[in-house]
Amino acid sequence: MRLPKLFSPSGLFLLAFVLRLVPVVAAISLPIGLDDMFQYDMLGRSLAAGEGYRWYAQPDLDLIRSYIDIDFIAPDYDPRGIETSFRAPAYPFLLAGVYTLSGLEWRLFAARLVNAALGALLAPMTYALARRLFPDDERVARFGGAALAAYPMLLIYPLALATENLFFPLVLGGLLALLRAAEKQRARDWLLAGAILGAATLTRSVIFAFAGLAGLWIWFGLRNFRAALLYGLAVFALVLPWTIRNTLLEGQFTFVENSMGYNLHMGYHPQGTGTFQYGISVELLPYLDDGERNTRGTQMALGYIQDDPGRVPSFMASKLGYFFGLERRAISYFYTNNFFGNIPTVPLVAVFLLFTLPFPIISTLAAAGLPFVRWSRERILTLLLLAGYILPHILLMAEDRFHLAILPVLAVYAGHAWTQRRELVAAARRSLPQALAAALLVGLLWLNWGLELHRDSAKLAQLFGPDGNRAGFSY
Repeated sequence: MRLPKLFSPSGLFLLAFVLRLVPVVAAISLPIGLDDMFQYDMLGRSLAAGEGYRWYAQPDLDLIRSYIDIDFIAPDYDPRGIETSFRAPAYPFLLAGVYTLSGLEWRLFAARLVNAALGALLAPMTYALARRLFPDDERVARFGGAALAAYPMLLIYPLALATENLFFPLVLGGLLALLRAAEKQRARDWLLAGAILGAATLTRSVIFAFAGLAGLWIWFGLRNFRAALLYGLAVFALVLPWTIRNTLLEGQFTFVENSMGYNLHMGYHPQGTGTFQYGISVELLPYLDDGERNTRGTQMALGYIQDDPGRVPSFMASKLGYFFGLERRAISYFYTNNFFGNIPTVPLVAVFLLFTLPFPIISTLAAAGLPFVRWSRERILTLLLLAGYILPHILLMAEDRFHLAILPVLAVYAGHAWTQRRELVAAARRSLPQALAAALLVGLLWLNWGLELHRDSAKLAQLFGPDGNRAGFSY
């Protein structure tokens, strides 16, 4: 049997999967470590047991009560748990399928194996995206595929029971399906593209904005109303049933996840900065009634905005900065809470740089090259993905991990900039406006990272200090 070439799609998948297997096998007995993972696990177990889409069953509630003071909004508590609309359903249903096959004893390891396989798909899919956007230069595809195969943060993501493991390949798959449908112009391809982005919406509803922009791109950009209709019908065929289920459950219109009030409260809290902060994050958790939590969170956020509307622009700028921030929160949290013991300064700095430098390198290259790209309709669709995905986070709440969903697109444009670097330098000399636009984009990125490091300099000094492993940073 011949082994696939390393930089072929199958070779990239194999490389990516093996690299992700290393932490999965090394952490074979690792328990659940964060609240979000605990919640997804609860939902998966409930579905696998045939109890429906419920969380905080009596045993789980007894466990969580030792950490958080739970306030019962509903007096008629069901010991099987509470039917919820807070979390989007796709990833919990995936977990339920895995748990049914694996059994509960080995469920976490089985789920992480599935996560690793899903994550490994990003490498050949990014290769395929590059081949569609830049068909004349396979070097771009190799760069993008290799970047996603070996990207450090993505290698450890399978350890987390997090929606991103399913969301990332669905978003990229939806983009690829749209590009294929635009080329083939077949009804089944438009239906497939809509179904994939509908599934992505059922995983994280924030992508619904891009799904809408993609429909407009089909209708007005491609001037194909019939295709836009087929695509839209497929999106809503997946999204509508769960929306109806949630609306009936809450007694008012509720989309696929009822978390906007929670995110708005986090994003505009007067003591916050627009990103996740542990103390603020638990203020609404005691409310087990999703409708009550959403209503209170929305009302409080609107109150914060009315009390100080002048802070809204600064909040939005701050959220944009966090969205493009350095990927250091996870390593800071786990190291300072003594998960790995004490690490000498030099290797600790090396690990820190290993996780924080890849994103600046990829995004800097992408930003430097974007102003010089010739914008075909296929490439315009990628801009719509960037805009449609980033904007909701600026309005709601942002974290650095959110930018990982657009990493394949950035890696493709970074690969183009790297392989065409000589041509780009020559083009910059000929066109001052494009050169200034590239310098502005790159300058804003590095200014953001410099301000971030300056803002957190005291914490970084503590992290790299002699007792940094016991600093106890919150997540």
